[in-house]
Amino acid sequence: MRAEVVKAESGYKATFVRKFAQSTDEVWAMLTENPKLQQWFSELTIEDLRKGGNIKFDMGNGEFENMAILDYEEGHKLAFEWGEDQVRFELSPDGAGTRLELVETISKVVPHTAKDLAGWHVCLDAIEALLEGKEIAREEEWNKEYPEYQRLLESMTVSFE
Repeated sequence: MRAEVVKAESGYKATFVRKFAQSTDEVWAMLTENPKLQQWFSELTIEDLRKGGNIKFDMGNGEFENMAILDYEEGHKLAFEWGEDQVRFELSPDGAGTRLELVETISKVVPHTAKDLAGWHVCLDAIEALLEGKEIAREEEWNKEYPEYQRLLESMTVSFE
């Protein structure tokens, strides 16, 4: 399911909602345990898992960006800096499974925004596949989703800054 992108008081909010058959503990582990996190987002490493802690982003060129953890509640919330923006994961029980909500707060839409949204979309697909013991063709999925997110942003008559 694609993100819902809406104009916010300041900028935009992109909200992804996914439901998993697995428990919140299993989904939480995918977000916070480095060996599992790196299966779906190999550039991220959690260095200090707490509010005020740190996540490291490997830029792939020998440089790293440190991103502060802005909100944290064990088993339930993880929010961190994402450049000038913020990414928040919230988990809640959903029957025997888990409801995951990912919200990216976007201060301004730039040409790269559709790439980020397609990336988060595929990351969530990858989490689901990993939890179910399946594989997905990530690059193929990204190539399918990216133009859809471009169209979504264009349909909102968003002018890139």
